[in-house]
Formats: sequence, structure tokens, C-alpha cells
Amino acid sequence: MGLLSFAKNIGKKLFHHEEEASEKIAAYIEEDNPGVSNLKVTVSDGVASISGEAESQEALEKAVLMAGNVDGISEVKYDAVTAPVAEVKVEYYEIISGDTLSGIAKKFYGKGSAYMRIFEANREVIKDPDKIYVGQKIRIPLA
Repeated sequence: MGLLSFAKNIGKKLFHHEEEASEKIAAYIEEDNPGVSNLKVTVSDGVASISGEAESQEALEKAVLMAGNVDGISEVKYDAVTAPVAEVKVEYYEIISGDTLSGIAKKFYGKGSAYMRIFEANREVIKDPDKIYVGQKIRIPLA
């Protein structure tokens, strides 16, 4: 079962009432669509369930992170999304106080100058490499 947990009360504010969450989150993902067709999003009790066809594992991961990094979402279920097998091993990382992308790059890759690799891997999730927030989840390609 595909399920990823998130900090519920942080992230991008997209909706005021859960009744509008499904439509707002789907539109948000579609705006910078990472490669998921026939995308459908439903939200119930802070859990977003997504379905569709991802062109790659990376596209699936980005759609999940986009949905989960929304204020009011505590989990994302994605077992209804079809995707090819992952080509690159990925680790999910939750931003903590004091983190910078260069600091995270140093931790995972041994050099802070590799921060653009993290930024590029999360372009739909992080719009500005200088603007990350505590509790935000991102993907770290390991290969």
C-alpha cells in the first residue's frame, strides 16, 4: 500500500474547508504537472488519496509530495497510481529548523554545492531554493 505521512498543520494553504480540498489539490498538482495523467484527488479527514497514471516513479513521488505538503493534509495514499519501477533510489527527507538545501546536500552528497541537484529533483515542490520550511518533505535522489 502506498502511504506517506506529513505534518498536517503546515504547508501551502490551498483550502479553507475540506469539501473544497480535492478540487484545489488536484488543480495545484495539474498546474505544475510532474507527469501524471488522469489525475484524481479525493480528501477525507485530512487524508488525500490520489489516482492516475504516472509517466515515471519520479512523477509519482512529486505528485505525492505536492499533495502532502499542503496545510490540512496528514497522509497521502497513492496505491491507485500506476507508475513504472523506480530507476533511482530515493529517500524522503523532512526539513528541520536550520536546514538549507546546501546543508542537506552536504549531508547526503558530501558537498553543499550539490544543492541544485536536490532543487531540480523537487522543482514542483520547492519553487525557490531559498524558501523551504520546517516540516516540508522533499525527495533526495541517492544514485
